[in-house]
Amino acid sequence: QVQLIESGGGLVQTGGSLRLSCRGSGRTFSNYAMGWFRQAPGKNHFFVATISSSGGRIYYSDPVKDRFTISRDNAKNTVYLQMNSLKPDDTAVYYCAASNITVATSSAYNYWGQGTQVTVSS
Repeated sequence: QVQLIESGGGLVQTGGSLRLSCRGSGRTFSNYAMGWFRQAPGKNHFFVATISSSGGRIYYSDPVKDRFTISRDNAKNTVYLQMNSLKPDDTAVYYCAASNITVATSSAYNYWGQGTQVTVSS
């Protein structure tokens, strides 16, 4: 089992940048693929990015590709999401999650953080 805590959200203007962090507890963090999802008000979870346990495989959704970068540091039990060129449509609560497989499907993720709010003003 792993517990996840996100940080780094906030308010930023269009075109700005933020870096989200997600720290996991336990010695098994490095065994899990880690994903970032976001949820806007009234909508379902939307896949943002995922990274395999070793970091060798990375996938992004089309709306964030070329703007966001996912990375991980297993020595620190932390996964990051660097978000550049932010747009108002990126406004959402961002969640990190852990899975046994590297996929974009939220139902495959067994452990979730509490979320961090990202607001992009126009």
